This record gives sequence, structure tokens and C-alpha cells, in this order.
Amino acid sequence: MTALIHLYPWLKAAHVISMVAWMAGLFYLPRLFVYHAETAETGSQLDETFRVMEARLMRVIMRPAMIATWIFGLALLVSGAVDFRNDLWIYPKLIAVVALTGFHEWLAGRQRDFATGRNRVSGRSYRIANELPTLALVIIVVMVIVRPF
Repeated sequence: MTALIHLYPWLKAAHVISMVAWMAGLFYLPRLFVYHAETAETGSQLDETFRVMEARLMRVIMRPAMIATWIFGLALLVSGAVDFRNDLWIYPKLIAVVALTGFHEWLAGRQRDFATGRNRVSGRSYRIANELPTLALVIIVVMVIVRPF
């Protein structure tokens, strides 16, 4: 643990960088789903274009960024920088991160549905879902920066 505390600034930087990449994907993929659901007829060239974009976003950016966010975040936790008895802000933050992970996996399932031509979710529902990462981000940033408790 003490060895990690010396790496704390680097771990924190890597955590923030990976989190930004992950959040970008969590904002962008539902927006792609809106356009895909509303404009692309299954089997069309546009449908295939969306399928490729969605799969690459998930595989190349979102999944690795989520994993890196978790790895660097857990490293920060075990570094000793957080006092779990007194730093109560960490608990809402962790709940929001777990919720984002669940949302990520829900998006991964919808991406697979589009890939197999089985999307059953409306563009309107994807528009609403597109707002969820913003709520989680607000909670996370307030907890980490303001530390209200």
C-alpha cells in the first residue's frame, strides 16, 4: 500500500484520463442508438455503418476505458488515500460508478441487439437513457471535488 501512495498523482491522472474516455463513450453510444433506431432500416447500408461504429466504440474505447477506470480507481482506494471511516463521500461515488457500470453493460446488450437486427428500444427511450450518465457524472464530481460529507 505504501508503494502505491508514492504513485498516487500518476494513478489519479490515469484514473481521470480513463474516466473521461469512458464517459465520452457513455454519452456518445446512446446518441448513436437514437440515430440508428430512428433512421436506419435493418439491413441497409446505413444500418451496417451504425453497427460498425457502435461495435468499434464499445470494443476499442468504452470497454478498455471502463476497465482502466476500475483498475486505477481500485489502485487509488488501496493506496491508502481514502479513509473509509471518515471519507463518507466515497460511498455515493462508488454507488454512482457501479450504476455507470450497469448502464455500460445495458448499452453493450443493446449494441448486440442492433448487431443482430433485434433492437426493440425506441429512439425516444435512447434519448432518455442518454441523460443518465450526466446525472452520475454530477454525483461523482460533487462527491470527489466538494466532498460534502
